[in-house]
Amino acid sequence: MIAEEFKQMLSQKSVIRELSEYATERAKQIGYENVFDYSLGNPSVPVPQAVTDKLVALASNRDSMAIHGYSPSLGITSVREKVAASLSRRFGLDYKKEHIFMTSGAAGALAHALRAVTEKGDEVITFAPFFPEYTPYVHGTGAILKVVPPDLETLQINFKAFEELFSPKVMAVLINTPNNPSGVVYSTETIEKLAAFLTRKEKEYGHDIYLISDEPYREIVFEHVDAPYVAKFYTHSITCYSFSKSLSLPGERIGYVAVNPNCPDAELIINMCGQISRGIGHNCPPSLIQLAVADVIDMTADLSVYETNMNILYDGLTKLGFSCVKPGGTFYIFPKALEEDAVAFCKHALNYDLILVPADSFGCPGYFRMAYCIPTEKVERSLAAFEKLAKDYQ
Repeated sequence: MIAEEFKQMLSQKSVIRELSEYATERAKQIGYENVFDYSLGNPSVPVPQAVTDKLVALASNRDSMAIHGYSPSLGITSVREKVAASLSRRFGLDYKKEHIFMTSGAAGALAHALRAVTEKGDEVITFAPFFPEYTPYVHGTGAILKVVPPDLETLQINFKAFEELFSPKVMAVLINTPNNPSGVVYSTETIEKLAAFLTRKEKEYGHDIYLISDEPYREIVFEHVDAPYVAKFYTHSITCYSFSKSLSLPGERIGYVAVNPNCPDAELIINMCGQISRGIGHNCPPSLIQLAVADVIDMTADLSVYETNMNILYDGLTKLGFSCVKPGGTFYIFPKALEEDAVAFCKHALNYDLILVPADSFGCPGYFRMAYCIPTEKVERSLAAFEKLAKDYQ
């Protein structure tokens, strides 16, 4: 007998993936340059040459078992040490290798973090707009995901709705800043208020509440934007990171879990992650990419193009009548659709070969997401298509 749960998931395919596939087929008909594909958040800037050089050097000069053999369950020790040293240097917390667990990207990190601090029937809270994959990530642990409705004026945390949704069953709060899909960065004021609220609730309920911070876009923060390091503000915090966006390495699936060194159970949680891996078939990421990223740990790709693209779109779209909170980072922008039904709006946009993602699955009906990790000249040319689209709603 096949598993009914996953069979049913086949009818709930990712809208983003479906639109990306449509864009690929459309490009075959009219040429890639004529399709304005804002669907998929796939980094568009080159991998730093130093990463490629390091991979070549490792493959050429290191013993094959060292780079192709199994790594330890928690990750290669020297890699964990370098990750910890980088975090300590950058953010002022005393990380050691005992606080680091290497994973297959941020998704792998979240899979471990959620299982480490929740049990079946517990509740996890996140905030709209949110990454839709959080739903299967959380439900796969046996926990229940609750979504706080958005503050559409700022896209910071809606604290009134958050408090109303909170209960003693909440064992973890999951945040994503800089945020996919909005591009908004939670401010220091927001994070301080969140940390104070969770601290009060821990005392009230008499149990730990973990703050899980999903941070694959940490390095893509725009000029003069307040972007606090979340773990500095709350002891029971777990950081989930990926090098996918900072180094343009999404296909390599490399990231880590970092538990706040001041958390009393930090080392226990990391050791538990090794056991969680046994149950979910994770079994550590490849040795080669672990070793490569460790030697370029503080480097990023040239991420400046994303801010350039954001400014072009924000200025252009707002002039055309779209309302939008200005992104502070990532490569996403999150305008309000020009009709109430964002799905219908995005379907209409296909007439102008604009591939836009309706935000219903992100918890914000009536909005749409654009992933502007595409060439700048294409962003500029897309504004003419948006002008035609906007005229249809005048």
